Amino acid sequence: MPDRHPTDHVTTDHVTPVGHPEHRDDLDRPLEEQGVLRAPLDHLGELKEFARLHARNQGIGARGTARILARIGTDAPDAADSWTRVWRLRGDELADRGSLLAACRHYTLARFPYPYDDPRRHAQQTAVATFDTWRRAHGGIERLELPHPEGTLHAWAAGLDTHRRSHRPLLLMMGGIVSVKEQWAPLLPRLTKLGYAAVVAELPGVGENTQRYTADSWRLIPWLLEHLSPRARTDAATLLCLSFGGHMALRAAAEDPRVRRILTVGPPVADFFTGTTWWERVPRITKDTLRRLTGARDEPELRSQLGGFALTEDQLRSVGAAVRCVTSARDEIIPPGDADILRTAVPDVRVKVIDDVHGSPGHPGAVRRWLAWNLRGAGR
Repeated sequence: MPDRHPTDHVTTDHVTPVGHPEHRDDLDRPLEEQGVLRAPLDHLGELKEFARLHARNQGIGARGTARILARIGTDAPDAADSWTRVWRLRGDELADRGSLLAACRHYTLARFPYPYDDPRRHAQQTAVATFDTWRRAHGGIERLELPHPEGTLHAWAAGLDTHRRSHRPLLLMMGGIVSVKEQWAPLLPRLTKLGYAAVVAELPGVGENTQRYTADSWRLIPWLLEHLSPRARTDAATLLCLSFGGHMALRAAAEDPRVRRILTVGPPVADFFTGTTWWERVPRITKDTLRRLTGARDEPELRSQLGGFALTEDQLRSVGAAVRCVTSARDEIIPPGDADILRTAVPDVRVKVIDDVHGSPGHPGAVRRWLAWNLRGAGR
């Protein structure tokens, strides 16, 4: 493993996962305790539909997913056939067999879409601990604790080094509003083979990132570049940021010339945040998750906050990075106008369209090949 940097702003150790009783944050408390009103748990069908997509993206087979979903009859947290309990039990079975990564994938679905009850919070903690056990056994991945002024966040990393002469260019990864870093962290050793120092973190409010998600959350990316600069080349950073993470990357690139390349899939840009007609079509899970991350008390307050997230054409014209983007022709979350404004406003952009729903979960091979090709530099 690379040497650990001795400074106090980046620590690498086995720390208590955020959400643990000894490390509770406001975002880990139930929404009602935060003063946020949560919608009734009447969305089981929508949960199952999204789970099929996210399970496939994580490499869980369709038959295995179908068997699990068939056993789920409710989202009530204490029921024997509840969402979290059924996913959690399957994860426990896999962990007992020593299949820790497979178990971790099931725990991340047990906490899906966000930890709004105790069983989901426990599942999230277990996902972090299980991945930590796996990476310690295999080596090559380290855990970072990053004490940001607005809330501590954690990350997984590979290829960082304390010796400046051997610094690799930084590849910073982030998912969207429902995906945790443990979903992507197993890829880190592969990314080092491509010559990168790779770090995967989470959006504010997601997983172990205790910050609020606001219109200024993009500032986290320049902050990360600064704090990782003693261990990687951050003057020519690549951002691999999916969905809402892609929105943050675009906004950061409009201000920070260190961002040289952005690879993204299905990012919201402008119309998602301001359009009224499209908003009625947005899935309830997406709306509820955004309310949780932003702390909005109700949907009108959420809509008011989201207006400040929309990227302007001037901001997009200021993006100096090469932007490579995959969009989905049948995206149920991101309106088609958001890809259109990318094409017309960003100076260096290429958009690949796939006939699929948000994130193109039905074409994981095509998306991975596209990402790999661009990461090797062939797509520049």
